Amino acid sequence: AGNESGDEGAKALAEALRHNSTLEALSLARNGIGGEGAKALAEALRHNTTLKRLLLGDNNIGVDGAKALAEALRHNTTLTKLNLYGTNIGVDGAKALAEALRHNTTLTELDVEHTNIGKDGAKALRDAKTDARQMGHDFDLHL
Repeated sequence: AGNESGDEGAKALAEALRHNSTLEALSLARNGIGGEGAKALAEALRHNTTLKRLLLGDNNIGVDGAKALAEALRHNTTLTKLNLYGTNIGVDGAKALAEALRHNTTLTELDVEHTNIGKDGAKALRDAKTDARQMGHDFDLHL
């Protein structure tokens, strides 16, 4: 964490993650990763079957990165923790994640503190948590 690998570094890691069969946790906090890097990681998550924890805190992945990660969560069945603390995902990013969480039953913890999601984004995520709980799945939500 904290080595400023940026989008290019994230893309290289994403390629490795596609074929990885052992790594269970990856911390890329404070690495200068933007939307493009998050998109590459999200694509890798669609194929990866071992990663359980992905920490992306304090990167500026933005709305587009959040939307890509949300789409990956619809397909990924192994990730249990996603940390997006301080990633500037905004209201639309939060809404995309909320919708994805209605389809994902493996995520048990989501951290979206300090992400500029506002009241509407927070409500969307709380509503998704309520819906998930009614379907028998619960997750920790850090707003």
